[in-house]
Amino acid sequence: MIKKIIFKGITFSNFKNTKFSDIIKRKGLYLFPSAPGISSINIAKKYYNSLKKADLVFFDSGFFVILLKIFKNINVERYSGYRFLKYFFTYLKQNNDCSIFLIEPSKKISTSNKKFILKLGIKKKNFNNYIAPIYNPSKINDKILIKNLKKKKPNIILINIGGGIQEILGLFLKKNLSNKCRIICTGAAISFFTGQGSPINDFVDKFYLGWLIRLIYFEKKFYSRIFYSLKLFKIVITNRIKTIR
Repeated sequence: MIKKIIFKGITFSNFKNTKFSDIIKRKGLYLFPSAPGISSINIAKKYYNSLKKADLVFFDSGFFVILLKIFKNINVERYSGYRFLKYFFTYLKQNNDCSIFLIEPSKKISTSNKKFILKLGIKKKNFNNYIAPIYNPSKINDKILIKNLKKKKPNIILINIGGGIQEILGLFLKKNLSNKCRIICTGAAISFFTGQGSPINDFVDKFYLGWLIRLIYFEKKFYSRIFYSLKLFKIVITNRIKTIR
């Protein structure tokens, strides 16, 4: 079985037969790049660098998984942000003494996410959140956030801001925090569970239909993202991919 692939210097991990309990033990930066994200690596240098320096990169994109199978005869299992969070929230229920720090895009979403996490049983003293400013992806230097994290020393940092920024922020935190923890970048995926986003469920996720549901629910920005993802055809076809078994 393929354990990893190395694609343009990015190491993707194939967690086909890996228990979630074994995954979550690993400390470091967890990234879930989308198809549009992977399609941008030739021009988005900061984003690309964050993928190369992450500790765990998941096969979140069903489109990427399909292209690997068709054009490279590489069979890996998709491990989406939705699937990860489903297991992760069960993990939090069973480990309610875990300390968690959420980084949020807005006050409204922060309030919704806090309510959801506390309902899982996490103790209030172990929960903290932070509403992020609008970051410039070319230069992130949030000293206030670093100060808060150094003071709280959470076991887990969950970044819920948009893709393309959260990965760069995640790497910034990894470099500037001495407290080794899990930095999880699943973006807006938490909204599938809180009711703030499109109604994604197990069936939709299993059959790679998330893009369709998001189109149906008029997430307008998603139209351009789908067209941009088509660039991934050329990137996959024209690049050599190393497999590790």
